Amino acid sequence: MSRTLSASARPTRPASDRPTDIAALRAVAQMAVNVELFTIPLYMTSLYSIQGFHPITGAKTDFYEGRLWAGAKTTAEPKTVNDEAFNIIFSVFIQEMLHLQMAANMATAIGVNPTFTGAPLQDDHGGWLCYGADKSVIPGIIDLKDTEAHEDVAVNVGPLNDDTLRLFLAIEQPEKLARDNIKPDKEKDYFPAVPFVGWKAGDALPLFGTIGWMYQCYYDYLNLSYDDGKTMWDEVFNPSAVQNDLFNYTSPGHRRREFINFETTIALSDPRVAFNQLVQMMDAITDQGEGSTINRRTAGMLKAVDPKYQPDDEALKVDYPSYDDAGKLIASADAEARWANDGRDHFERFAELADKLPKIVTWPIWRKKNPTWKPEMLKTDKLDPTNPYKLPTPEEVATAMNTLSSDAGSKTLLSQAVVGAIYGVTSVLNSYWTPPPGKPAPQFPFPSMSGSGDRMSTAWAILGETPDLSLSLPALQPGALYHSCQGIDFTGDGTNSCAQVEVFHGCRGSNLCRATGGCGFVQPTTGGGVCGSALAARAPAAASCSANGCGSSGASDFYSAPGDNKCGGFGGCAVPISASQVFPTTGKMQLFDFVDTPPEGWHSVEITKDGVLPFNTGEKVHTIAWDAFKAVMVARGKTPPEDPPPASAIRLAFPPST
Repeated sequence: MSRTLSASARPTRPASDRPTDIAALRAVAQMAVNVELFTIPLYMTSLYSIQGFHPITGAKTDFYEGRLWAGAKTTAEPKTVNDEAFNIIFSVFIQEMLHLQMAANMATAIGVNPTFTGAPLQDDHGGWLCYGADKSVIPGIIDLKDTEAHEDVAVNVGPLNDDTLRLFLAIEQPEKLARDNIKPDKEKDYFPAVPFVGWKAGDALPLFGTIGWMYQCYYDYLNLSYDDGKTMWDEVFNPSAVQNDLFNYTSPGHRRREFINFETTIALSDPRVAFNQLVQMMDAITDQGEGSTINRRTAGMLKAVDPKYQPDDEALKVDYPSYDDAGKLIASADAEARWANDGRDHFERFAELADKLPKIVTWPIWRKKNPTWKPEMLKTDKLDPTNPYKLPTPEEVATAMNTLSSDAGSKTLLSQAVVGAIYGVTSVLNSYWTPPPGKPAPQFPFPSMSGSGDRMSTAWAILGETPDLSLSLPALQPGALYHSCQGIDFTGDGTNSCAQVEVFHGCRGSNLCRATGGCGFVQPTTGGGVCGSALAARAPAAASCSANGCGSSGASDFYSAPGDNKCGGFGGCAVPISASQVFPTTGKMQLFDFVDTPPEGWHSVEITKDGVLPFNTGEKVHTIAWDAFKAVMVARGKTPPEDPPPASAIRLAFPPST
């Protein structure tokens, strides 16, 4: 491939320098993962601050016809400035997920086990350390206090406004603008040459100045050569690296490659092909982000994204269909949002938003004018007054949202629900790219991403202010048997008010232990299902707290009951269980008891007598979960309450998954 190697990286180096150079390269690879991950909660928070309402939809699904939930969504026919703004930021958000995937695939190809949790971005329990009103450093890139135009900008999450948009532009700015923006006496601290002068293993990396320059340094280190005839690539290439793909894979639910003209994974059978694909990934990231490939920058100018780095419109329409609330196929909203915007780089897209900003309505603006939730906000004229599925009424949901709005403790609870949903993704990514020894890798918890958005939207709508992403989740206590929802506590009396926040999650793939599988799609007791699908490419890995009793059991047409999953990674989605959630299909549940015996500790035991529970399409998930709970308690010789407690405010406020 034709690339311009930086002059400092061209001379042959002593072989004795290679260990330090390898350490630097791998540190840069992890930093690339950090930088891409850093942008995702940041952009997500502002994305879901955009005010709007949406229906809950699915193919041939009319359970929620006529009902609305707080939160804007993509639209195939943007009519308002809010519609346009949401589509634009959504398109960037999805590409940042692509960039994170490619950064992780590049890292494993050079022998790095990428880390997605912990310092410097998160604490040990999911709270985000890198954002705050007092923070000024874009991780690995630049301290905004060293700039002329952004020295007053905080590196913080918040609603879509002038402050956050200036931050986004600072993150995505091209090299020419970044160099012009750095204070003259500070430029020496940025844009380091490779190899880094005086750097040794364990040292902090220099700040790169731009994301593009970080990838240029990455490229330069990969091309170093040594006086023993070996190259850096010869030494670090890992032919057995884990490669994961969420974009160009094919399955019955994702039938087309999204990017026809470049690879989002690295073919490991040929080192030369692998190297070229790795560098092309760097080009895709920098071209999509700041509008330039490595060392192909046009001073002072931006250009459209190279067509080969744009998704295929027809593939997006096939892979991401949209439906109305009666279950009928309509034009793809996600395809429109991405295809209409992905021809421009991120910097251009954010610059366009600056012109729209005065007309954009966010939840803080809207809530000031609408301090009280009213039922008519949450329904359309298509709502069936007979309520055939006996769902909570818009009146009940509005009352719940008003209750939470007035509760001083709601900010902590809702913020931790958001943090838990995001942590459900990042914690899985660690083993997704680095499977535990002797265990299969987990599947990617796809619905956790949309579930995170739903919970973020709900928090914004109720609070009217930014959820606090710095709030850590309580630590899981060794030896504790947690539970998935209100009333369903196998160590209690059936009167608990909700699931413990420690085990809030948005997807089967991100639940951490037995008895914490929630609502949504049922999953086979034998494992192998994915959230939202009965098909699987991988079997789920058992969580450490669930190592016992997790072998295959029961026939493949038996499912795990909500709150009664035998292991971590099994069971349904979304804890706590939405009061509006119904089953989209019919089947049978295999029930499990949970026993605490040495030396195993808590483990699941299949109930063989009266241990099968049928469920039907349209039945409320919590009703079946409660029936499962009662059956297990009866099998223990206990008498549970006959009826579940009335739905709590948070269960009423949270939307169902589909």
